[in-house]
Amino acid sequence: MTVGCGNDQTCSNIKDVSNRPPPEITAALEVLSGKWTLIVLCHLSRGTYRFNELKKAIPSITQHMLTGTLRELETNRLIQRTIFPEVPPRVEYQMTAHGKSLRPLIEALFEWGRLHLDEQDRLENKSKGT
Repeated sequence: MTVGCGNDQTCSNIKDVSNRPPPEITAALEVLSGKWTLIVLCHLSRGTYRFNELKKAIPSITQHMLTGTLRELETNRLIQRTIFPEVPPRVEYQMTAHGKSLRPLIEALFEWGRLHLDEQDRLENKSKGT
C-alpha cells in the first residue's frame, strides 16, 4: 500500500486498497474545512489582528462564528491568542509557526481561485456569445 501526496509524489500515485482517503488528507480537512477557517487564516497570514479588526476585515462573518473559528484555530495550534493586561483588555491573534506553514497552501488556493473565476467568466462570456 502506498499512501501520500508529499515530497515528489502526486495524488495520482496514491494506492490504497481500502478505498479510504489518505489519513493525511483527512487530517488536513478536519482542521481546514470550516466555512471561515481559510478566510481567517488568509487575513492572519498578513499579520497580527485584534478581534474587531478581523470582524471588520470579514464583514459577512458573525461574531459568534468568528469566535468559534478563532477558538478552533487556537486549539489546533495554528494561531496564538495574546491577552495584554490592560483596561480594557487587549487581545491579539497571530499565526504560529505551524500556522505559517500553511502560507504556501493559502497562496496556491488563492491563485487557483483566481484561475477558476477567470475560467467561469470565460465560459459565461462564451455562452452569451461575447
